[in-house]
Amino acid sequence: MNRYAADPATEAFVAHRNLLFTVAYEMLGSAADAEDVLQETWLRWADVDLAAVRDRRAYLVRITTRQALNRLRTLARRKEAYVGPWLPEPVLTAPDVAEDVELAESVSMALMLVLETLTPTERAVFVLREVFEVGYDEIAAAVEKSPAAVRQIAHRARRHVDARRPRAVVSPGETRAALESFLRALETGDLQGLLDVLAPDVVLTSDGGGVRQAALRPITGADKVARMLAGGLRRFAGRLTGEPTLVNGNPALLVRLDGAVDGVIAAHVREGRITGLYYVRNPEKLTRVASETRLTRAADA
Repeated sequence: MNRYAADPATEAFVAHRNLLFTVAYEMLGSAADAEDVLQETWLRWADVDLAAVRDRRAYLVRITTRQALNRLRTLARRKEAYVGPWLPEPVLTAPDVAEDVELAESVSMALMLVLETLTPTERAVFVLREVFEVGYDEIAAAVEKSPAAVRQIAHRARRHVDARRPRAVVSPGETRAALESFLRALETGDLQGLLDVLAPDVVLTSDGGGVRQAALRPITGADKVARMLAGGLRRFAGRLTGEPTLVNGNPALLVRLDGAVDGVIAAHVREGRITGLYYVRNPEKLTRVASETRLTRAADA
């Protein structure tokens, strides 16, 4: 017997850690806050009598959900004082996330922003039920509601999200092709090329957090978006570069200024044209784009 083996509580937590992080991240849209939630989850889990725990995964998800709900209230106050639009914190992900279509959609910038419009309890119920397929009884224990109330909340949240989510799931290849055309037009200063790849009603949302320059409101319309991007290129001529990457399970662009990471551009594509651009420049939100973050809907073996 290995006397250095981890105790059962540690083994269970480590086995479910990536799953718990994914739950917290989807509820919060912030990797930094998700990590804090995991620390709080571990502190509470370490004090649990394992002999009284029937389902360790369910119990850990319950603790994580409750801590994330507490953190959501803190986040709400921070967002009220945030300078300009708030976008989720992008995380570099492995190709296996993109292969899980439902997971990739659930952590996409487009859907994460839709989840921002839910109440904290609605968001928790939606994430646990629709993404992780947690049973109503388990969700009820996590959010401290009755199973009947949880069913009503789930129905309301699903209807709300369905009314606002992208109409169709786009293949990674289609998104990648649109971003390649977008990047090519940017690098060559081809204004018409930009207009060709942008949908007429495209919306550009940029997040500088008051630290980096960014538009204080979303910019709507292909002409306005193209001209703003073209103006930025002229200002930083020869200093900006873009490279394909995989962020939040979806193709994206990593933008560098003078070789240093300047931001991440994610996109939503419909019928081959970009309808949504999400440019995260706030340096506090760019700490997870250098190395992969494991997002998963299953426990580690």
